[in-house]
Amino acid sequence: MEQTSQLVETITKGIQEKKGENIIIANLRGIEGTVADYFVICQGNSPSQVEAITEAVGEIVRKDAGEKPVNVIGLGTDQWVAMDYTDVLVHIFLPETRQFYDLENLWEDAQLTHVPDIL
Repeated sequence: MEQTSQLVETITKGIQEKKGENIIIANLRGIEGTVADYFVICQGNSPSQVEAITEAVGEIVRKDAGEKPVNVIGLGTDQWVAMDYTDVLVHIFLPETRQFYDLENLWEDAQLTHVPDIL
């Protein structure tokens, strides 16, 4: 449990390093049938920022936590990149794509934590 919480903090640090916005951490632990313990959801304002956030998260998690994602999908289109760290799924969206899929409301039973943007 502690290791997973630490992973979420490290992922958040990577997102903030590249000025990812509107970060929401969804704690899914108490919900039956979920694919992970946490979702970390954020957005970048351009495809290049989505890619930069993805790279920063991967690098910081590798350095600080010694972990690599099991899978990364969505690179190339950079509208929605998903990084799978088994217990934590990271979703990096463009604003329009995020609004369309609306994961925060899809998992409305989850405990949602809003992380303030770094200016």
